Parts: sequence; structure tokens; C-alpha cells
Amino acid sequence: QVHIIGHIPPAHCLRSWSWNYYRIVNRFEGTIAAQFFGHTHLDEFELFYDEETLSRPVSVAFVAPSVTTYINLNPGYRVYEVAGSYPGSSHAVLDHETFILNLTEANAAPPGTPPPWQRLYSAREAYGLPTAFPADWDLLVRRMQDDEQLFQRFWFHLHKGHPPHEPCGSPCKAALLCALRTGRAADPALCQPLRPALPFPRIQELWHQQRLC
Repeated sequence: QVHIIGHIPPAHCLRSWSWNYYRIVNRFEGTIAAQFFGHTHLDEFELFYDEETLSRPVSVAFVAPSVTTYINLNPGYRVYEVAGSYPGSSHAVLDHETFILNLTEANAAPPGTPPPWQRLYSAREAYGLPTAFPADWDLLVRRMQDDEQLFQRFWFHLHKGHPPHEPCGSPCKAALLCALRTGRAADPALCQPLRPALPFPRIQELWHQQRLC
């Protein structure tokens, strides 16, 4: 079993590189236990599906938040719970927790006060996931389509407890859910199961507007 650790998430890369990487993940789905990325400064993930039907989730790229505040964000970091090193272990991610430094509270504290890092959430607890396997994250995306309270909880966590003042309406939501389901760049087929009300070029445009880098 292997863990892949990288910087830029696959869907953010050049199309040719992203699609070739997607094929690698499919080919070695039984070997790749987890994928870990960063770069976006946000708290998110990208799903991978079997290339034949694009319906069976085979892997998740976990995208961790940044300790930097760029842009208008609280510092944050993520701690993963991974199956231990023992004979027959899957080495899969079992859960993860995000911790943040609330800058509003920190700036209001007296000088010399230690930074008040706090636990923001646990993925399985916050989203009601039975496990943290690819199928659970796929179901989460589908649940967020119809459960607005669940989606807004994810939106809050996505921005490390400091979401933009402008709410995420229907177009924004369609773009974000599509991005979560799209582990390879510029592939409209991966969005189709979500029945987006917007054409794919418009979804891509909105997604690029939301990206911080």
C-alpha cells in the first residue's frame, strides 16, 4: 500500500497531466491507500471514479487547509487518523480533524496571550460519515445537493470557520459540488450525475472565480 503526497491537487493541474494521473489512480486503486494535497488554502477534497462508468468511487484526494491566512482566512491544519501499521492493514484514512486559529479572537486577546488554537470539526462527526472511504465522500456530495444545512456546514468548514460575506447561492453551490466530484481537469462527464442546472463552461467559470490560487 502507498500514500501519495503532493502539493497541487490533480484537478487544478494541466488537463493532460491531470487525466494521465487519473488513469494511474484507476490502474492502481488497490495499491493507493490515500492521496494528500494542499495548495488551495481551503479545506476540501476531490473524488476519483472508475474510468469505465464514472460511477464507482475509487479514491479520494484529501486537500488540507493552510496555516497561512491567504486570503481572509483563519490559519488551519488537519490531523489524519490512518489505519495503523500491522499485518493486513489498509493504511486508509479513517477520519480527519481540522484545527484553526480564530484570528478575530486572537487579535482581541491581551498582548502575550498564547494563540488559542481550537478544534473546528471532525469529518465523520460533522458530516455523519460511517467511514471515510471514497463511497462515503461520494454520498456526502449527493446529500449536500438536497440538504442545504449540510451544505452550509461544509461551506463554513471549507473556509476554516471564516466564509466570505457573500453567501454561496445555487450557481456557487453547483460549481463547488461539481469541483468536489471532479478529480481530473475539465471533464463535464463527472458533473452529469449531479444534474447541474448550469452549462459546464459556466460551472468552470464560477469554479475558477472561487479559487484562491
